[in-house]
Amino acid sequence: MIGSSLAELALKNGLEVYAVVRPGKCMPFASDNLHVIRHDLAELDSLSLDERCDALFHLAWEKTTAEGRDDTDAQLNNIGYTLDAVRLAKRCGCGVFVGAGSQAEYGVLKSPIDADTPVNPQSGYGIAKYAAGKMSLLLCRQEGIRHCWARILSVYGERDRDSSLISYCVDSFLSNISPKLTDCRQMWDYIYCGDAAAALLAVGGKGKDGKSYCIGSGKCAPLADYVLKIQELTNSSASPDFGSRDYYSHQQLCLCVDISELTADTGFVPSVTFADGISKVIEHRRKKQLR
Repeated sequence: MIGSSLAELALKNGLEVYAVVRPGKCMPFASDNLHVIRHDLAELDSLSLDERCDALFHLAWEKTTAEGRDDTDAQLNNIGYTLDAVRLAKRCGCGVFVGAGSQAEYGVLKSPIDADTPVNPQSGYGIAKYAAGKMSLLLCRQEGIRHCWARILSVYGERDRDSSLISYCVDSFLSNISPKLTDCRQMWDYIYCGDAAAALLAVGGKGKDGKSYCIGSGKCAPLADYVLKIQELTNSSASPDFGSRDYYSHQQLCLCVDISELTADTGFVPSVTFADGISKVIEHRRKKQLR
Protein backbone atom coordinates (compact mmCIF):
# COMPACT_ATOMS: atom_id res chain seq x y z
CA MET A 1 0.00 0.00 0.00
CA ILE A 2 2.67 2.52 1.00
CA GLY A 3 5.04 1.61 -1.82
CA SER A 4 2.39 1.84 -4.52
CA SER A 5 1.14 5.15 -3.10
CA LEU A 6 4.69 6.50 -3.11
CA ALA A 7 5.24 5.40 -6.71
CA GLU A 8 1.91 6.87 -7.78
CA LEU A 9 2.67 10.25 -6.20
CA ALA A 10 6.19 10.32 -7.64
CA LEU A 11 4.77 9.70 -11.12
CA LYS A 12 2.23 12.50 -10.65
CA ASN A 13 5.15 14.77 -9.77
CA GLY A 14 6.82 13.95 -13.09
CA LEU A 15 9.44 11.57 -11.71
CA GLU A 16 10.61 8.32 -13.25
CA VAL A 17 10.11 5.31 -10.98
CA TYR A 18 11.80 1.92 -10.84
CA ALA A 19 9.55 -0.21 -8.62
CA VAL A 20 11.08 -3.41 -7.29
CA VAL A 21 8.25 -5.80 -6.42
CA ARG A 22 8.08 -9.41 -5.29
CA PRO A 23 7.81 -12.08 -8.02
CA GLY A 24 4.18 -12.69 -8.89
CA LYS A 25 3.12 -9.25 -7.70
CA CYS A 26 2.20 -6.30 -9.88
CA MET A 27 1.60 -2.58 -9.55
CA PRO A 28 -2.07 -1.50 -9.53
CA PHE A 29 -1.46 1.05 -12.30
CA ALA A 30 0.77 1.61 -15.31
CA SER A 31 2.74 4.53 -16.72
CA ASP A 32 5.39 5.13 -19.35
CA ASN A 33 7.59 6.40 -16.51
CA LEU A 34 7.01 3.34 -14.32
CA HIS A 35 9.42 0.43 -14.69
CA VAL A 36 8.41 -2.67 -12.72
CA ILE A 37 11.24 -4.99 -11.69
CA ARG A 38 10.20 -8.32 -10.18
CA HIS A 39 12.89 -9.49 -7.82
CA ASP A 40 12.96 -11.45 -4.57
CA LEU A 41 13.91 -9.55 -1.42
CA ALA A 42 16.33 -12.29 -0.40
CA GLU A 43 18.23 -11.80 -3.66
CA LEU A 44 18.43 -8.00 -3.61
CA ASP A 45 22.21 -8.18 -3.55
CA SER A 46 22.14 -9.54 -7.11
CA LEU A 47 19.97 -6.76 -8.54
CA SER A 48 21.57 -4.10 -10.70
CA LEU A 49 20.10 -1.35 -12.87
CA ASP A 50 21.57 0.17 -16.00
CA GLU A 51 20.07 3.55 -15.09
CA ARG A 52 21.36 5.91 -12.42
CA CYS A 53 18.81 6.99 -9.83
CA ASP A 54 18.53 9.85 -7.36
CA ALA A 55 16.98 8.14 -4.34
CA LEU A 56 16.13 4.68 -3.04
CA PHE A 57 13.14 4.13 -0.75
CA HIS A 58 13.36 0.78 1.02
CA LEU A 59 9.90 -0.30 2.17
CA ALA A 60 10.17 -4.09 1.89
CA TRP A 61 10.08 -6.23 5.03
CA GLU A 62 9.15 -9.81 5.81
CA LYS A 63 6.92 -10.96 8.70
CA THR A 64 5.17 -7.69 9.59
CA THR A 65 1.93 -9.12 11.00
CA ALA A 66 1.45 -10.06 14.65
CA GLU A 67 2.11 -13.78 14.22
CA GLY A 68 5.50 -13.17 12.59
CA ARG A 69 6.86 -10.19 14.49
CA ASP A 70 8.75 -12.33 16.99
CA ASP A 71 10.18 -14.68 14.37
CA THR A 72 13.79 -13.94 15.30
CA ASP A 73 15.39 -15.59 12.28
CA ALA A 74 13.16 -13.76 9.81
CA GLN A 75 13.65 -10.42 11.56
CA LEU A 76 17.42 -10.90 11.57
CA ASN A 77 17.27 -11.53 7.81
CA ASN A 78 15.40 -8.25 7.36
CA ILE A 79 18.38 -6.35 8.74
CA GLY A 80 20.59 -7.94 6.10
CA TYR A 81 18.08 -7.11 3.36
CA THR A 82 18.16 -3.46 4.45
CA LEU A 83 21.93 -3.39 4.06
CA ASP A 84 21.53 -5.03 0.65
CA ALA A 85 19.21 -2.16 -0.27
CA VAL A 86 21.87 0.38 0.74
CA ARG A 87 24.39 -1.38 -1.49
CA LEU A 88 21.84 -1.31 -4.33
CA ALA A 89 21.48 2.43 -3.77
CA LYS A 90 25.24 2.77 -4.09
CA ARG A 91 25.31 0.72 -7.31
CA CYS A 92 22.58 2.94 -8.77
CA GLY A 93 24.33 6.18 -7.84
CA CYS A 94 21.64 7.29 -5.39
CA GLY A 95 22.37 10.34 -3.29
CA VAL A 96 19.87 9.43 -0.58
CA PHE A 97 18.58 6.27 1.07
CA VAL A 98 15.24 6.42 2.90
CA GLY A 99 14.47 3.37 5.03
CA ALA A 100 11.11 2.45 6.50
CA GLY A 101 11.29 2.15 10.26
CA SER A 102 8.38 1.69 12.63
CA GLN A 103 6.71 3.04 15.73
CA ALA A 104 7.52 -0.40 17.18
CA GLU A 105 11.07 0.89 17.73
CA TYR A 106 9.73 2.87 20.71
CA GLY A 107 8.20 -0.11 22.47
CA VAL A 108 4.97 0.21 24.44
CA LEU A 109 4.18 3.89 24.94
CA LYS A 110 1.92 5.74 27.34
CA SER A 111 2.53 9.24 25.98
CA PRO A 112 2.88 10.83 22.52
CA ILE A 113 6.11 10.48 20.54
CA ASP A 114 8.31 13.55 20.23
CA ALA A 115 11.98 14.29 19.58
CA ASP A 116 12.90 13.30 23.15
CA THR A 117 11.08 9.94 23.23
CA PRO A 118 13.65 7.17 23.80
CA VAL A 119 13.63 4.00 21.70
CA ASN A 120 12.89 0.82 23.63
CA PRO A 121 11.70 -1.89 21.23
CA GLN A 122 9.99 -4.92 22.75
CA SER A 123 9.05 -7.10 19.77
CA GLY A 124 11.48 -8.84 17.45
CA TYR A 125 10.07 -6.65 14.68
CA GLY A 126 10.78 -3.44 16.57
CA ILE A 127 14.27 -4.57 17.58
CA ALA A 128 15.11 -5.48 13.98
CA LYS A 129 13.75 -2.19 12.64
CA TYR A 130 15.89 -0.22 15.08
CA ALA A 131 18.97 -2.29 14.29
CA ALA A 132 18.34 -1.95 10.54
CA GLY A 133 18.11 1.81 10.90
CA LYS A 134 21.38 2.09 12.79
CA MET A 135 23.29 -0.36 10.61
CA SER A 136 22.05 1.21 7.37
CA LEU A 137 23.06 4.64 8.69
CA LEU A 138 26.56 3.31 9.35
CA LEU A 139 26.81 1.80 5.87
CA CYS A 140 25.42 4.94 4.20
CA ARG A 141 28.09 7.03 5.88
CA GLN A 142 30.74 4.62 4.66
CA GLU A 143 29.34 4.87 1.13
CA GLY A 144 28.75 8.64 1.12
CA ILE A 145 24.95 8.43 0.88
CA ARG A 146 22.53 10.69 2.78
CA HIS A 147 20.50 8.56 5.16
CA CYS A 148 17.00 9.19 6.52
CA TRP A 149 14.93 6.78 8.59
CA ALA A 150 11.14 7.08 8.49
CA ARG A 151 9.39 5.60 11.51
CA ILE A 152 5.93 4.94 10.16
CA LEU A 153 2.90 4.93 12.44
CA SER A 154 -0.52 3.66 11.30
CA VAL A 155 -1.21 4.09 7.59
CA TYR A 156 -4.53 3.23 5.98
CA GLY A 157 -5.86 3.38 2.44
CA GLU A 158 -7.66 1.66 -0.40
CA ARG A 159 -4.87 -0.88 -0.95
CA ASP A 160 -4.56 -1.92 2.69
CA ARG A 161 -4.48 -5.63 3.47
CA ASP A 162 -7.82 -7.27 4.21
CA SER A 163 -6.71 -8.24 7.73
CA SER A 164 -5.97 -4.69 8.93
CA LEU A 165 -8.22 -3.16 11.58
CA ILE A 166 -9.52 -0.53 9.16
CA SER A 167 -10.34 -3.03 6.40
CA TYR A 168 -11.89 -5.44 8.90
CA CYS A 169 -14.13 -2.76 10.38
CA VAL A 170 -15.18 -1.34 7.01
CA ASP A 171 -16.01 -4.79 5.62
CA SER A 172 -17.89 -5.75 8.78
CA PHE A 173 -19.98 -2.59 8.89
CA LEU A 174 -20.76 -2.74 5.16
CA SER A 175 -22.09 -6.27 5.79
CA ASN A 176 -23.96 -5.09 8.91
CA ILE A 177 -21.86 -7.41 11.06
CA SER A 178 -20.51 -6.27 14.44
CA PRO A 179 -16.69 -6.29 14.36
CA LYS A 180 -15.12 -8.00 17.38
CA LEU A 181 -12.56 -5.64 18.89
CA THR A 182 -10.52 -4.82 21.97
CA ASP A 183 -11.89 -2.01 24.12
CA CYS A 184 -10.12 0.36 21.68
CA ARG A 185 -9.17 2.87 24.35
CA GLN A 186 -5.72 3.35 22.83
CA MET A 187 -4.90 6.87 21.70
CA TRP A 188 -4.13 6.61 17.99
CA ASP A 189 -2.73 8.53 15.03
CA TYR A 190 -3.89 7.43 11.58
CA ILE A 191 -2.42 8.84 8.37
CA TYR A 192 -3.89 8.34 4.89
CA CYS A 193 -1.61 6.50 2.44
CA GLY A 194 -1.40 9.50 0.10
CA ASP A 195 -0.20 11.70 2.94
CA ALA A 196 2.30 9.04 4.04
CA ALA A 197 3.66 8.98 0.48
CA ALA A 198 3.95 12.77 0.46
CA ALA A 199 5.83 12.64 3.76
CA LEU A 200 8.28 10.06 2.42
CA LEU A 201 8.93 12.08 -0.74
CA ALA A 202 9.50 15.15 1.39
CA VAL A 203 11.98 13.28 3.59
CA GLY A 204 13.79 12.02 0.49
CA GLY A 205 14.03 15.53 -0.87
CA LYS A 206 14.76 17.61 2.22
CA GLY A 207 15.31 15.28 5.18
CA LYS A 208 18.51 15.87 7.11
CA ASP A 209 21.26 13.28 6.98
CA GLY A 210 21.22 10.87 9.90
CA LYS A 211 17.80 11.89 11.23
CA SER A 212 14.82 9.71 12.02
CA TYR A 213 11.38 11.12 11.28
CA CYS A 214 8.04 9.80 12.50
CA ILE A 215 5.44 9.60 9.74
CA GLY A 216 1.98 10.36 11.09
CA SER A 217 -0.81 12.89 10.84
CA GLY A 218 0.07 14.66 14.08
CA LYS A 219 -3.55 14.27 15.23
CA CYS A 220 -4.65 11.82 17.88
CA ALA A 221 -7.95 10.31 19.08
CA PRO A 222 -9.12 7.21 20.92
CA LEU A 223 -9.16 4.22 18.57
CA ALA A 224 -12.84 3.75 19.36
CA ASP A 225 -13.57 7.15 17.79
CA TYR A 226 -12.15 6.00 14.46
CA VAL A 227 -14.24 2.83 14.61
CA LEU A 228 -17.40 4.80 15.35
CA LYS A 229 -16.64 7.20 12.49
CA ILE A 230 -16.41 4.21 10.14
CA GLN A 231 -19.74 2.93 11.46
CA GLU A 232 -21.28 6.36 10.87
CA LEU A 233 -19.95 6.77 7.33
CA THR A 234 -21.00 3.25 6.28
CA ASN A 235 -24.52 3.87 7.65
CA SER A 236 -24.28 0.47 9.28
CA SER A 237 -26.94 -0.92 11.59
CA ALA A 238 -24.28 -3.06 13.33
CA SER A 239 -22.50 -1.82 16.45
CA PRO A 240 -18.84 -2.48 17.30
CA ASP A 241 -18.32 -5.28 19.83
CA PHE A 242 -15.78 -3.49 22.03
CA GLY A 243 -13.89 -5.61 24.58
CA SER A 244 -14.48 -8.97 22.90
CA ARG A 245 -10.78 -9.39 22.01
CA ASP A 246 -7.58 -9.23 24.03
CA TYR A 247 -4.68 -6.93 23.23
CA TYR A 248 -1.65 -8.15 21.28
CA SER A 249 1.24 -8.91 23.69
CA HIS A 250 3.23 -5.84 22.55
CA GLN A 251 0.16 -3.66 22.02
CA GLN A 252 0.71 0.07 21.87
CA LEU A 253 -1.52 2.02 24.22
CA CYS A 254 -0.61 5.46 22.91
CA LEU A 255 0.40 5.90 19.29
CA CYS A 256 0.47 9.63 18.70
CA VAL A 257 3.23 11.79 17.27
CA ASP A 258 4.39 15.38 17.18
CA ILE A 259 5.34 16.02 13.52
CA SER A 260 6.58 19.59 14.03
CA GLU A 261 10.20 18.56 13.36
CA LEU A 262 9.19 16.72 10.18
CA THR A 263 7.27 19.79 9.02
CA ALA A 264 10.11 22.18 9.91
CA ASP A 265 12.74 20.16 8.04
CA THR A 266 10.74 19.12 4.98
CA GLY A 267 7.66 21.33 4.75
CA PHE A 268 5.31 18.32 4.95
CA VAL A 269 1.78 19.01 6.18
CA PRO A 270 -0.99 16.36 5.99
CA SER A 271 -3.85 17.29 3.68
CA VAL A 272 -6.39 14.44 4.07
CA THR A 273 -8.68 14.23 7.09
CA PHE A 274 -9.65 10.83 8.47
CA ALA A 275 -13.26 11.38 7.39
CA ASP A 276 -12.20 12.11 3.81
CA GLY A 277 -9.64 9.30 3.67
CA ILE A 278 -11.89 6.68 5.17
CA SER A 279 -14.70 7.68 2.80
CA LYS A 280 -12.38 6.73 -0.09
CA VAL A 281 -11.63 3.41 1.59
CA ILE A 282 -15.32 2.69 2.19
CA GLU A 283 -16.17 3.35 -1.45
CA HIS A 284 -13.30 1.16 -2.62
CA ARG A 285 -14.22 -1.76 -0.37
CA ARG A 286 -17.93 -1.41 -1.17
CA LYS A 287 -17.09 -1.88 -4.86
CA LYS A 288 -14.84 -4.81 -3.96
CA GLN A 289 -17.68 -6.55 -2.12
CA LEU A 290 -19.96 -6.14 -5.14
CA ARG A 291 -17.56 -7.82 -7.58
